[in-house]
Amino acid sequence: MKNLLGLFVLPLLVVAAHAKLNVVVTTPDLASIAREIGGDQIELTALARPTEDPHFVDAKPSFIVKLNKAGVLLEGGAELEIGWLPPLLQGARNPKIQSGTPGYVLCNEGITMLEVPATLDRSKGDVHASGNPHFMSDPANGKIVAKHIASAFCQLDPKSCDVFKANLISFENRLDAKLSEWRKLLAPHKGKEVVTYHNYWIYFAKAFDLKMDLYLEPKPGIPPTPAHLAGASGRSHRENEIGQHKVDRRAALPKPEDRRNSGEPHRRRGAGLAVLSHDEQGNPKLPRLDGFPREVAGEKF
Repeated sequence: MKNLLGLFVLPLLVVAAHAKLNVVVTTPDLASIAREIGGDQIELTALARPTEDPHFVDAKPSFIVKLNKAGVLLEGGAELEIGWLPPLLQGARNPKIQSGTPGYVLCNEGITMLEVPATLDRSKGDVHASGNPHFMSDPANGKIVAKHIASAFCQLDPKSCDVFKANLISFENRLDAKLSEWRKLLAPHKGKEVVTYHNYWIYFAKAFDLKMDLYLEPKPGIPPTPAHLAGASGRSHRENEIGQHKVDRRAALPKPEDRRNSGEPHRRRGAGLAVLSHDEQGNPKLPRLDGFPREVAGEKF
């Protein structure tokens, strides 16, 4: 009887010893870094699709099931997901990933946030109290996020910590090499004035010394009217213009008609129009770690 019991217990112990950390991530860009750090030691699920505006993700009921089974949740933070994630977390009823637990990770921690408002005024549009949440448009911030994720993974799965640390070092080395390459690619465009649809690219502009202070949205998250676009054209003497990927009609990014309108100012000034994904994973033609900077420098300028 004891031998028979051992036959049942031993497989259970083996399975438990090799259980992977179940990681749920809100956005694909953060998922890409989590994959680099976790490797084969994690099971990874990204909730948002690359073509979705992270402000307005379609909160599917299946997400509640995924969150219920998660051992860790990686969230962008700075209220990026505030419009859809809280009800899902409440419905998941998973104490492991509630605020204040090791399994609840805000990836913006340690990031120098831009556009932090002195006071909150919703009349100014979709303003975030903690600052502009699109910090991942600066590739260098990926190193900060990666360290934060590695630390969280080590705390939750100490047995795999050596693997996480080794993966972190590998990721940092490859990213440093890419950063050097990207800076050389964009160096000829230093100081170039850029107009964007949404203020997604502010971190990118700061990282690569681009000038960006005019947006086609009159306020963050508010679609532009023809009158505003006409005014933007009158103000703009910009050399180039970056748009963003079309997503569904609830999103604050260009609808098909908005994309047509957004081209009007650049046509009047003879500038170029570039339509870019707001997520590196949104362009399947580009390999991992070869996203925004090469797309902008190599194709758009």
